Amino acid sequence: MDFELAVKAVLESTKEQRNINNGYGIGTLSEKTVHAVLKRYYEPNEDYHEVPINGMVADIYRDGKIIEIQTRSFNKMRNKLDRFLPEYKVTIVYPIPYTKNLVWIDKDTGNLSKKRKSPKKGEYFEVFYELYKIKMYLDNPNLSFRFVLINIDEYRLLDGWSTDKKKGSHRYDRIPTELIGEMTIDRIEDYVQLLPIELPDEFTVADYKEVAHISEDCARLGLHILNHIGVIKNIGKLGRKNLYTNCF
Repeated sequence: MDFELAVKAVLESTKEQRNINNGYGIGTLSEKTVHAVLKRYYEPNEDYHEVPINGMVADIYRDGKIIEIQTRSFNKMRNKLDRFLPEYKVTIVYPIPYTKNLVWIDKDTGNLSKKRKSPKKGEYFEVFYELYKIKMYLDNPNLSFRFVLINIDEYRLLDGWSTDKKKGSHRYDRIPTELIGEMTIDRIEDYVQLLPIELPDEFTVADYKEVAHISEDCARLGLHILNHIGVIKNIGKLGRKNLYTNCF
């Protein structure tokens, strides 16, 4: 299904629910909108949604394959992976906000603020923080990923502890507006997409940080994961710094 059609279908199907949801006019009662849209996008036929398998419920199950839409911490995937991976091919879909428009909701009146665009842009390298939580599963041949860059409108409640009620506020929902890109990881070799071509043949964390334009923590974590699964290997030291090379 076309992504825009998936968004439209979900918003239309939950229109009645959203209209009665405290007057905010957004969100769904059963699941958040990003999750619902991606589930519809990857499998339009709802007959294949929410299928019980091995004591768990798969988001999508069709033709012997499972798709899980994971919008939060990968820690929560461990039980499902333990149950699913021995018998089934499992694809984890993980959305990454590329650009974000922020909208504030007055908790008392339901009034919405004007959209404010966040200056920060998302990138695929952010997946390292989640992959680390399930790194013991990453070399399983039955596990694959779809990392999806999307533009979103994020709605937050003005219910925080600060004077303007923004600090400590709660996110109410995220509405996808556009699909920007998708990275497919079906086998170990595919992780090389997370190594910029500008990297030298031998590189350090500092090199990776500079070329990928990411934080040192993200760079260090990324190389730790890529080394763990055999995409790169540690070939010694450059002074006190670990030195790596690409295995593919």
